[in-house]
Amino acid sequence: MAQVTVTIDGKQYRMACDEGQEEHLIDLATRFDGYVMHLKDSFGEIGDQRLTVMAGIMVMDELTEIGKRLKGLESEVLTLRKTRDEALTKSERTDTALVGALSGLAQRMEALAARLAVKKD
Repeated sequence: MAQVTVTIDGKQYRMACDEGQEEHLIDLATRFDGYVMHLKDSFGEIGDQRLTVMAGIMVMDELTEIGKRLKGLESEVLTLRKTRDEALTKSERTDTALVGALSGLAQRMEALAARLAVKKD
């Protein structure tokens, strides 16, 4: 198991993570530190715990909003897939009907050509 040191609100924390996840953990800590610093700039020194709790709530709020957007996008994808499937089905029916009509027309033309050939002789 790998270990990294991250800095949040000027304090260093040693943390364990899976091998290869070090940069990801550092990035997450840096992003979380951004929330803490934003709150600290807005409200001043209001206590480490309170800053951490408020930052966590901000992160969860964003996560909730992203989840809602994701559900909306998933719904759109389902609608688009259904519309695509319906269009493909309709296209297949149209193609089948067109092939049938052209085949019938070709048969009629061949029959007409045969009758014309018989009349010529």
